[in-house]
Amino acid sequence: MPELPEVETVRRGLVPAMEGQVIAAAQVNRPDLRWPLPARMAERLTGARIVRLGRRSKYILADLSTGETLIVHLGMSGRMLVSGVIMGRFHHDHPAPAKHDHVVFDMEGGARVTFNDARRFGAMDLTPTAQVDRHWLLAGLGPEPLGNAFHEDYLVARLRGRMTPIKAALLDQRVVAGLGNIYVCEVLYRAGISPRRKAGRIAAPRVAGLVPVIRDVLSEAIAAGGSSLRDYRQSDGELGYFQHDFRAYGREGAPCRTPGCVGQIVRIVQSGRSTFYCPQCQR
Repeated sequence: MPELPEVETVRRGLVPAMEGQVIAAAQVNRPDLRWPLPARMAERLTGARIVRLGRRSKYILADLSTGETLIVHLGMSGRMLVSGVIMGRFHHDHPAPAKHDHVVFDMEGGARVTFNDARRFGAMDLTPTAQVDRHWLLAGLGPEPLGNAFHEDYLVARLRGRMTPIKAALLDQRVVAGLGNIYVCEVLYRAGISPRRKAGRIAAPRVAGLVPVIRDVLSEAIAAGGSSLRDYRQSDGELGYFQHDFRAYGREGAPCRTPGCVGQIVRIVQSGRSTFYCPQCQR
């Protein structure tokens, strides 16, 4: 599942092709993805200008001149592919239609943006822009980890007394939006905190110290272009490469990279998800 850095990378890749542009034609090739697509979706999108292309948690938000916002979730295998426009040094011709091209946006500037999703766990919806924060997909989300509302005092107060493992607490989208399994493993490794520790039993200064670590890990991943795991691609087709700098995730049996530590990375399962950490130096 793409996490915040991957979704932000896709958003930034789409901005040159979509932001400020009119959707000359929208093509919807099926009635549903993970859930039913909105009624008359192609008609409501065609002719609309994308005023702003934003992101909330793991969702891409396209504010339209019609007063609606298109909400896009990539799911497990969803990709937004851009063709017919120069992106950096490359020009991508329009490819032949593919089996899993479910929604296609032809932009007035000549770009084509195709939402391709083999597994159909992605989602799209249209909602009034003025009420987007109350949409059922977004209403319960916590603050953005790179925003001003996410700070040391907030996190200390939010985790006080919680008896869930710290990894589960950080994965709770009501606590902080956008963090996923990969980057929580990386954050806890850098912070030297065991993913097994009960959140409410970690000293307040250590909890507060998670905030700058979270910001650093996510910022580095975004700068590196996200992680290219499984089906993930950037919108221009290039792979991300932050995965090459993973210090814990996916490194089961490898030596710990913490200076002076002689431990090895182990893998455990928490709530059905793989957790990677060093039991020697993460306490």
